[in-house]
Amino acid sequence: MGRKQPAVVVPDGAADVLLHACCAPCSSAIVEWMLANGVRPVIFYFNPNIYPFEEYVIRKEESKRHADSLRVEWIDGDYDHDDWLRVVKGMEKEPERGMRCECCFECRLVASAMEAKRRGIRYFTTTLASSRWKSLEQITRAGLAAQAKVEGTTFWAQNWRKGGLYERRNQLLHEYAFYNQQYCGCEFSMRKQKPQEEDY
Repeated sequence: MGRKQPAVVVPDGAADVLLHACCAPCSSAIVEWMLANGVRPVIFYFNPNIYPFEEYVIRKEESKRHADSLRVEWIDGDYDHDDWLRVVKGMEKEPERGMRCECCFECRLVASAMEAKRRGIRYFTTTLASSRWKSLEQITRAGLAAQAKVEGTTFWAQNWRKGGLYERRNQLLHEYAFYNQQYCGCEFSMRKQKPQEEDY
């Protein structure tokens, strides 16, 4: 029998990677894995979908706190929720994992690809692929669409739930005492559930 393929495979030449981060909990295990495997992540916090602004600030500060603790470069993306609403206009009533979500992913990943290109980083990836609430197929399509729109960039399509990373994420959530949000981010994704049932 052949050797079993590792759950996470680093693309050739991906010593530096721009990591789009949706929040600190989802970033934690991914950043830890990258640092342990010879990949230098640059965290790009770009999430104009998050509502209300107070929620956005809490998540942003937690992301920066996490990056600072590891001395990892962290970039503050612009917050323009009104512009994001224009992007998803007409899709407000779409269900979770519907077209609104894929449009949102693409919007954020195009910005990530552009930031990667500005910094001379070929590869970009996203922590969105660490959440069991998200569609990996949608994220991959959005990432590849962003790659196609920004010449010179390559989307690292990766299931960041594998290789024990999902379990490690939950451990780090408690070790860092991270704020753990109870909904994806936008006003359309808000829903009332018990905190223990959530792990965005």
